[in-house]
Amino acid sequence: MTEEEKRPDRVRISFEANAVTVQISEIVQLKKLRPGTKESKKYQQILGSIKVIGLVEAPVVTPDPKKSGRYFLLDGHLRIEALKDLGIENVECLVSTDDEAYTYNKRINRIAAIQEHHMVKRAVERGVPESQIAAALGMEVSSVRRRERMLDGICPDAAEILKDADCPLTVFDTMRRMVPLRQIEAAELMVGQNNFTGMFAKALLAATPEKLLIQAPRAKPGSEQAITAEQISRMERELASLQTQVKSVEETYGVDNLHLIVALGYLRKLLGNVRVARWLAQHRQEYLSEFQAIAEIETLGSAKAAAE
Repeated sequence: MTEEEKRPDRVRISFEANAVTVQISEIVQLKKLRPGTKESKKYQQILGSIKVIGLVEAPVVTPDPKKSGRYFLLDGHLRIEALKDLGIENVECLVSTDDEAYTYNKRINRIAAIQEHHMVKRAVERGVPESQIAAALGMEVSSVRRRERMLDGICPDAAEILKDADCPLTVFDTMRRMVPLRQIEAAELMVGQNNFTGMFAKALLAATPEKLLIQAPRAKPGSEQAITAEQISRMERELASLQTQVKSVEETYGVDNLHLIVALGYLRKLLGNVRVARWLAQHRQEYLSEFQAIAEIETLGSAKAAAE
């Protein structure tokens, strides 16, 4: 070991420098697929992608210390199954220096709509036919074209805000009818509320003043889709109030969260005292049941569900 490798502050490399080609028959899978997995859309997409353009992401394995040439599969079970179904015998793998399989799936971030848009657009720019991309992703050619044009008319700042959000395509169709400044406001509201649904985007569009619209909706008076001036005015007031509340929560969230954690710990310790629990059971039964429900909350995110 070199002096550089002996340094205590040196970051440990998680993978070996070179990939290895392994016989699939020598790869031991650490978990079984659930029934019906091979009929799922995700598996069919992986199967179609490998069939059309080959394996994009290499599986992760770690050597079996008891048998040379055999490896344990840490990540890529669906890919390995797809390769087996396609009759492929060898696969290039990344070799991990850490044998904990949970680490990979725990750190995965599912691909967002904007990331998918960039991937499709890059593939088209490199000359990959749209029909081939559609076959690899298991979708129609029209869907590929729609994803390629998804950010047309979208402000770059708004796209940056939503780059990691799981937004349906209808959200961008709706935002395209707003001016850039309003698109940024809408994106910030969606992130602040953690709501990226098409319905929420349409509500923001309906509450947008006409001067901030690229093309105002032209619903006939008296039709079901027509929105009265009074409804628009009320939605504008509610939206302004919502924006103020979101900003207020953002400013105090860290401190409030810390206070709630401390209070939860104190309450659990209090209920752990037999004498206190007995007194509450005898004199304040209604308090005891509420305190117990709060003490059983594992995360503060589940507090809302417990309250409901």
